[in-house]
Amino acid sequence: MLTAGEVAGLIAATGWVVLVCVLTMALLKLARLLTETTKAVSELNARLTPLLDDMSLTVNETNRQLVAVESIARDVKQVTGHAARLSAVTQTVFTGPLIKVSSLSYGVRRAIEARKPRRTGRRR
Repeated sequence: MLTAGEVAGLIAATGWVVLVCVLTMALLKLARLLTETTKAVSELNARLTPLLDDMSLTVNETNRQLVAVESIARDVKQVTGHAARLSAVTQTVFTGPLIKVSSLSYGVRRAIEARKPRRTGRRR
Protein backbone atom coordinates (compact mmCIF):
# COMPACT_ATOMS: atom_id res chain seq x y z
CA MET A 1 0.00 0.00 0.00
CA LEU A 2 1.03 3.58 -0.67
CA THR A 3 1.64 6.03 2.05
CA ALA A 4 0.07 9.50 2.07
CA GLY A 5 3.33 11.08 0.90
CA GLU A 6 3.57 8.68 -2.01
CA VAL A 7 -0.06 9.38 -3.05
CA ALA A 8 0.57 13.13 -2.86
CA GLY A 9 3.74 12.68 -4.95
CA LEU A 10 1.84 10.58 -7.49
CA ILE A 11 -0.91 13.21 -7.76
CA ALA A 12 1.67 15.99 -8.13
CA ALA A 13 3.55 14.02 -10.82
CA THR A 14 0.29 13.36 -12.69
CA GLY A 15 -0.56 17.06 -12.47
CA TRP A 16 2.85 17.95 -13.89
CA VAL A 17 2.43 15.47 -16.75
CA VAL A 18 -1.00 16.94 -17.61
CA LEU A 19 0.41 20.47 -17.39
CA VAL A 20 3.35 19.57 -19.64
CA CYS A 21 1.00 17.95 -22.17
CA VAL A 22 -1.28 21.02 -22.23
CA LEU A 23 1.68 23.37 -22.60
CA THR A 24 3.15 21.17 -25.34
CA MET A 25 -0.15 21.29 -27.27
CA ALA A 26 -0.30 25.08 -26.84
CA LEU A 27 3.30 25.44 -28.04
CA LEU A 28 2.61 23.22 -31.07
CA LYS A 29 -0.46 25.33 -32.01
CA LEU A 30 1.59 28.50 -31.52
CA ALA A 31 4.35 27.08 -33.74
CA ARG A 32 1.78 26.29 -36.49
CA LEU A 33 0.32 29.78 -36.14
CA LEU A 34 3.76 31.36 -36.50
CA THR A 35 4.51 29.17 -39.54
CA GLU A 36 1.24 30.16 -41.23
CA THR A 37 1.81 33.81 -40.38
CA THR A 38 5.31 33.68 -41.84
CA LYS A 39 3.93 32.04 -45.00
CA ALA A 40 1.15 34.68 -45.30
CA VAL A 41 3.63 37.54 -44.87
CA SER A 42 5.89 35.98 -47.48
CA GLU A 43 3.00 35.67 -49.98
CA LEU A 44 1.90 39.23 -49.22
CA ASN A 45 5.42 40.46 -49.84
CA ALA A 46 5.52 38.59 -53.16
CA ARG A 47 2.23 40.23 -54.23
CA LEU A 48 3.08 43.66 -52.86
CA THR A 49 6.23 44.22 -54.90
CA PRO A 50 4.52 44.09 -58.34
CA LEU A 51 1.64 46.14 -56.97
CA LEU A 52 4.03 48.87 -55.83
CA ASP A 53 5.78 48.76 -59.22
CA ASP A 54 2.43 49.18 -60.99
CA MET A 55 1.48 52.02 -58.66
CA SER A 56 4.77 53.76 -59.36
CA LEU A 57 4.17 53.46 -63.11
CA THR A 58 0.64 54.80 -62.66
CA VAL A 59 1.85 57.80 -60.69
CA ASN A 60 4.51 58.56 -63.30
CA GLU A 61 1.96 58.32 -66.13
CA THR A 62 -0.46 60.53 -64.18
CA ASN A 63 2.24 63.16 -63.72
CA ARG A 64 2.99 63.03 -67.46
CA GLN A 65 -0.70 63.43 -68.28
CA LEU A 66 -1.01 66.34 -65.84
CA VAL A 67 1.78 68.15 -67.67
CA ALA A 68 -0.16 67.67 -70.93
CA VAL A 69 -3.40 68.86 -69.31
CA GLU A 70 -1.61 71.92 -67.94
CA SER A 71 -0.44 72.74 -71.46
CA ILE A 72 -3.96 72.30 -72.82
CA ALA A 73 -5.41 74.50 -70.08
CA ARG A 74 -2.86 77.21 -70.88
CA ASP A 75 -3.80 77.05 -74.57
CA VAL A 76 -7.52 77.19 -73.74
CA LYS A 77 -6.93 80.25 -71.59
CA GLN A 78 -5.06 81.92 -74.44
CA VAL A 79 -7.82 81.08 -76.96
CA THR A 80 -10.44 82.41 -74.56
CA GLY A 81 -8.54 85.68 -74.27
CA HIS A 82 -8.31 85.94 -78.05
CA ALA A 83 -12.04 85.23 -78.40
CA ALA A 84 -12.86 87.95 -75.84
CA ARG A 85 -10.71 90.46 -77.70
CA LEU A 86 -12.25 89.44 -81.03
CA SER A 87 -15.73 89.85 -79.55
CA ALA A 88 -14.87 93.32 -78.29
CA VAL A 89 -13.47 94.33 -81.71
CA THR A 90 -16.52 92.90 -83.49
CA GLN A 91 -18.83 94.77 -81.16
CA THR A 92 -16.95 98.00 -81.75
CA VAL A 93 -16.84 97.55 -85.53
CA PHE A 94 -20.49 96.63 -86.03
CA THR A 95 -22.30 98.30 -83.15
CA GLY A 96 -21.07 101.85 -83.81
CA PRO A 97 -22.12 101.95 -87.49
CA LEU A 98 -25.40 100.15 -86.76
CA ILE A 99 -26.31 102.76 -84.17
CA LYS A 100 -25.43 105.53 -86.61
CA VAL A 101 -27.48 103.96 -89.44
CA SER A 102 -30.38 103.40 -87.07
CA SER A 103 -30.24 106.98 -85.85
CA LEU A 104 -30.01 108.27 -89.42
CA SER A 105 -32.99 106.22 -90.58
CA TYR A 106 -35.02 107.36 -87.57
CA GLY A 107 -34.14 110.99 -88.28
CA VAL A 108 -34.99 110.67 -91.98
CA ARG A 109 -38.31 109.02 -91.17
CA ARG A 110 -39.20 111.74 -88.68
CA ALA A 111 -38.22 114.42 -91.20
CA ILE A 112 -40.38 112.82 -93.90
CA GLU A 113 -43.30 112.55 -91.50
CA ALA A 114 -42.87 116.20 -90.49
CA ARG A 115 -42.97 117.36 -94.12
CA LYS A 116 -46.14 115.44 -95.00
CA PRO A 117 -49.35 117.40 -94.62
CA ARG A 118 -51.55 116.09 -91.91
CA ARG A 119 -55.00 114.91 -92.80
CA THR A 120 -57.70 115.93 -90.47
CA GLY A 121 -60.49 113.88 -91.92
CA ARG A 122 -61.06 110.28 -91.38
CA ARG A 123 -60.98 107.77 -94.11
CA ARG A 124 -64.08 105.69 -94.63
